Amino acid sequence: TRAGLGRAFQLTNLFPNLSVLENVRLAVQATESGAHLRGLNLWSIWQDHAQLTQQAQDILQQVAMMHQAQATVSSLPHGDQRKLEVALLMALKPSVYMFDEPTAGMSQDEAPVILNLIRQLKSDKTKTILLVEHKMDVVRELADRIIVLHNGQLVADGEPAEVMASAVVQEAYLGAKPAQTLPQFGVNARAEEGV
Repeated sequence: TRAGLGRAFQLTNLFPNLSVLENVRLAVQATESGAHLRGLNLWSIWQDHAQLTQQAQDILQQVAMMHQAQATVSSLPHGDQRKLEVALLMALKPSVYMFDEPTAGMSQDEAPVILNLIRQLKSDKTKTILLVEHKMDVVRELADRIIVLHNGQLVADGEPAEVMASAVVQEAYLGAKPAQTLPQFGVNARAEEGV
């Protein structure tokens, strides 16, 4: 986070035995603005705790999880754990959000919630979102620019419509059959003649 990067992986990386609120409060506290900078004064520690808790509650409101603030993270369904992970990223206030297959393992009902949160983050033009995703419908919906790698090689880079129309992308990621190549001149004629 010092470099301004925040990342979420396919597998959630949370504190399972703490509450939802405690997880977010720890993330807020990990930022420079949340760090306890006034020494070991019990009054200032109490004031800081209240301020950190309020910041964490504000973030939980943004991700629609305030009603689960006291729930133990391990009791949450997978989709809510993914939402909580986005909340932790928001608490860290990175310049670049990196998501590795954010909808992996989610049901069709859960995925739109995460996509809406990413859309919300995307609306802040001071932030950059790097999305690694194999579900092309998700990419098509969220991306302003798409870079496609296939077998370790860059095969496309550009606007979503342009990249999605690429024959290589169509074949590699969208299941289109490879374009038939025309036979070379003369080869087909011999075959027809039985030569």
